[in-house]
Amino acid sequence: MCESCNGGGFDRRDFLKIGGTAAAFGGIWAATALAQNADGTPKVPVIEKKKTKIAVLFMYPPADVVNEGRMEDSWAVNQWFTYPGNQFEPEMNQQKYTKKIKEFADKYDIELDFQGVLYTKAAMAEFIAKTKAAPPDTLLVVNFWNTFSPWVLDMSQQLEALPMIVYHPVGSNHQHPPKGLMTAPNITYIHSLENWDALENAMSATSAVKVMAQSRLLRVSEVKESKQATDKNLGIDIITIPAAEYIELFDSIQADDAMVKEAMAFKAKATAVIDVEDKYFVEGFRSKKAVAEIMKRYGADGITIRCLMLKERKPCIGFSLNNSALIPCACEDFPESAMSLMIGAQLFKRGGFMHNPEYDIDRNQYYGSHCTCALELHGPGKGEMPFLIRPFTHQLPKTAALDVKFPKGEKVFLMKYVASKSMIFAYTGTIVGSPEINTAGGCATRFVMDIDKTDDVCSTYQGPHPILYCGTAMEARRIKVFANLAKIEFIGNM
Repeated sequence: MCESCNGGGFDRRDFLKIGGTAAAFGGIWAATALAQNADGTPKVPVIEKKKTKIAVLFMYPPADVVNEGRMEDSWAVNQWFTYPGNQFEPEMNQQKYTKKIKEFADKYDIELDFQGVLYTKAAMAEFIAKTKAAPPDTLLVVNFWNTFSPWVLDMSQQLEALPMIVYHPVGSNHQHPPKGLMTAPNITYIHSLENWDALENAMSATSAVKVMAQSRLLRVSEVKESKQATDKNLGIDIITIPAAEYIELFDSIQADDAMVKEAMAFKAKATAVIDVEDKYFVEGFRSKKAVAEIMKRYGADGITIRCLMLKERKPCIGFSLNNSALIPCACEDFPESAMSLMIGAQLFKRGGFMHNPEYDIDRNQYYGSHCTCALELHGPGKGEMPFLIRPFTHQLPKTAALDVKFPKGEKVFLMKYVASKSMIFAYTGTIVGSPEINTAGGCATRFVMDIDKTDDVCSTYQGPHPILYCGTAMEARRIKVFANLAKIEFIGNM
């Protein structure tokens, strides 16, 4: 029985709050009218992009310090190598960890500042003073020594405003992990055996928080004048413009031979084309160009468009291709979905599938469908999913939309950032299949999934337009780390 389909979850007022309407977000984003240039375009300065800076500190004593009884712990008199013991080879492990840290820094465009090795209280006091004077965005501490755990906790308390990642390998501790490190509000604590996934999760989430605060979302909406606002949780700059500006730009773009050739090459990649005329492929690429130009005009990192009634101007094809290329695009003027795609592009370096949810209450399965699924769901350059082209399913004209096929057994997860509630949702699961449209209905792309660890599928995310990502449950944990760093509530099955 689906106990929460009725009476639970979001009520109608909550639904409107997360529905993407301009009125609904008045209390969350204090919008102000945008000043205009003489030619009518808004005065929007480019947002300066700064890299996330992570300082890296290793903590362990050299072997000679321990052997000579100079280590500053209770075991010094015995020249005792506490956990992880004298065969752990910390210098070798430092090199191993450094290599992985640099690898993830390159992947997420992070600037690293290696601080060397710390093993005395005097050095720690000096380091804390220096860090307070010139703090990085995050401090990454790799602790290879059991009795240094209280030092790390003391450091975190003195640097209370500074987010920290503390990697404390299993075997470098004795018995229960230090509770203080597990519960400190400014610490992402990793206590695991060479868990590079957990390290990547922490570093990618750290970077994503900084990137979001330097990002801009463009809303193409049913408004009469342009407005500017800020998402109060993540700091994303949000510019709203009249749909008429997009329409005018689209209409000014003429399809040249190169565009027609590109459109037909895209058509040729589909496994089948069902009832869509060639001219609508070309219109899809006109829209793709219009989207690129209007995003450039406003210096936008993501976009959402009130698109349902745009007829041949609908951006379905372009949105699918853009999301594959990590250019976040959300339909129907849903800023929360667009911001979810922006978060996901940074956290996972892959595009997702914004969809409408449904619930098979008898099989306890989740169904999703929509029309702008990314093709490269494992990331750019990692291969496209097979797809058909069929008409947009709700109205004429029969513009082109993608019917992307998800393979049975694919590991996936749902994600949605809900600004109005300062929450982020995430649920992991497995694809059951992609039912045919004349069986399931809905929109051009469809999927069914089993959600992990749930007895009532309706108790999972309820509301419009969450994002589906291909990825493992371990990767999905980045969302939980991100929520902690952004100080928003996490809800999910991890």
